[in-house]
Amino acid sequence: MAPDVTVWYDGACPLCKREIRGLRRLDRRGAIEFIDVNYGEPDSCPLSQGELLARFHAREKGRLLSGAAAFAAMWRAIPLLRPFGEAARLPPVLWLIERLYRQFLRVRPRLQRHFARKDAV
Repeated sequence: MAPDVTVWYDGACPLCKREIRGLRRLDRRGAIEFIDVNYGEPDSCPLSQGELLARFHAREKGRLLSGAAAFAAMWRAIPLLRPFGEAARLPPVLWLIERLYRQFLRVRPRLQRHFARKDAV
């Protein structure tokens, strides 16, 4: 059976690896295919490796999504998180999550360094 959602993530990012590890535990149905794009451009995505590493991307029902919309698609595939994903279908909610995600992208490099040091200990 094909996954409901395909997610492309940065497997070299300690923060991303932790998040994906947690989501895999929650995805008991195997509804999400997680693809580490750190090793090159996957054939399954029409974007370059640089684009995939710069911003979170997912595919849901054949639609390529990025940022908050990609997170929402992933949440909808996990029963425990589905209410958050469904709430993000509302434009004001999605707008707010996207704003928060863009703020996160600004501090992501510092968080990556912090988690890299923490993982090294």
